[in-house]
Amino acid sequence: MNLYQERISRVCKRMQEAGLSQLLITDHLSIYYLTGIDVLPFERFWALLMRVDNGPILFANKLFALGDTGFETVLYTDTDDISAMVAPYIAAGMLGVDKNIAARFLLPILDACEGTRPVLGSDCVDRVRACKDEAEKELMRRASQINDSCMEKLVAFLHDGVTERECAAYLDRCYAEYGCEGLAFDSIISFGANASDPHHTPDDTVIHEGDCIVIDIGCKKEHYCSDMTRTYFWKKADSAYVALYNLVREANERAEAMVRPGVRLCDIDAAARDHIAAAGYGEFFTHRLGHFIGMEDHEQGDVSSINTGLAQKDMVFSIEPGIYLPGKFGARIEDLVIVTEDGCELLNHVEKQIRILGNASNE
Repeated sequence: MNLYQERISRVCKRMQEAGLSQLLITDHLSIYYLTGIDVLPFERFWALLMRVDNGPILFANKLFALGDTGFETVLYTDTDDISAMVAPYIAAGMLGVDKNIAARFLLPILDACEGTRPVLGSDCVDRVRACKDEAEKELMRRASQINDSCMEKLVAFLHDGVTERECAAYLDRCYAEYGCEGLAFDSIISFGANASDPHHTPDDTVIHEGDCIVIDIGCKKEHYCSDMTRTYFWKKADSAYVALYNLVREANERAEAMVRPGVRLCDIDAAARDHIAAAGYGEFFTHRLGHFIGMEDHEQGDVSSINTGLAQKDMVFSIEPGIYLPGKFGARIEDLVIVTEDGCELLNHVEKQIRILGNASNE
């Protein structure tokens, strides 16, 4: 059984557990995951119909020029009636659909399929994608190795007078040198008070002595994402902010020490959140501890106070506690982890002990 057949088999097993005999998938990344065929369809219909009792069927516009896909494939043109094309392959009863399907496609298909009732079936794919196979884990290690290297290059690039926007442009060039497809998400590079905004967009703010520096970056390499955050200080650091930085680092390390199969994801969140709250800064940790990641930077699944699901071997997610003092200061430390049989593998290896940059004696 090849890689894609094995993944299809795992999804079909999930479908059976959910009581579904058919599932219409339109998420182009999930289709790539299951077939190895990479199509970005834009506004056009691109779908994979999974059937427990029969093989999958691809629906594709002729302009995609797929050639021999290895799957049963139904082709159409821009002037064809998509609902009429799909309807003959849909059985009466429950039809699983994914969370990405556009209403402009789904509603006409349902009108053309008498006795068909749609149900959300995304979990059948998302829960399989959440646990990475060996090929995926290796790709994620490579992407994170690149991210580690580019973080160190960016740190070395920092200099008096540089702006956040210039740093972001430099980082783009670094990723390009490593042959990355692009960014996993818009880079977050924040100087000083800008770091109090967890999702700050780099602007023309210039670095100043005493600034905290939050760098949250990731690339996409061979379809898979990296993601890491580090916090630094420029030339000097206020002792109160150093204490907050160390509090965040301790929270990060406590949560990572909790990760293993069978541990509730909400308990991993609590390991970090309770440590920060005990020091009086709970209200300033304003987001969940982590998110799942793979072909997308934020995949289905998270590490949050309300997710009572269990960590499973081969899940990959972020651990990223933070403290944000509005208009003053921010610190976040983020690693990606792979859940192993008895703990976790850290994908990021950039130093987390405090670093004061811009001063040769502290480099």
